[in-house]
Amino acid sequence: MSSSKEYLTFVLDQLSDLPDIDYRAMMGEYVIYYRGKVVAGIYDDRFLVKPTKSAVAIMPNATMEIPYPGGHPMIMVDDIENRDLLRELFNAIYMDLPTPKPKKK
Repeated sequence: MSSSKEYLTFVLDQLSDLPDIDYRAMMGEYVIYYRGKVVAGIYDDRFLVKPTKSAVAIMPNATMEIPYPGGHPMIMVDDIENRDLLRELFNAIYMDLPTPKPKKK
């Protein structure tokens, strides 16, 4: 099952307080970028974020879900309407992730 564009639109609306949110469609799912770093994704209409140390500290009791067969577990965000939580979570994940390497030409 792939994710719906309606759910993508809903998620992007919830993230609209954050600058530099972008996404890329990938095989019926969506990868979410924040300031150039991959921080989350939409898989089967589930909003999942990378389980960095800070993200786990912010959501210690969150459910871990596999985004797709063979994928690594990610944190399921149930309270997607809590924009303050999303802002805190995305900023924390961003700080935990390394800077992406420049693409070779």
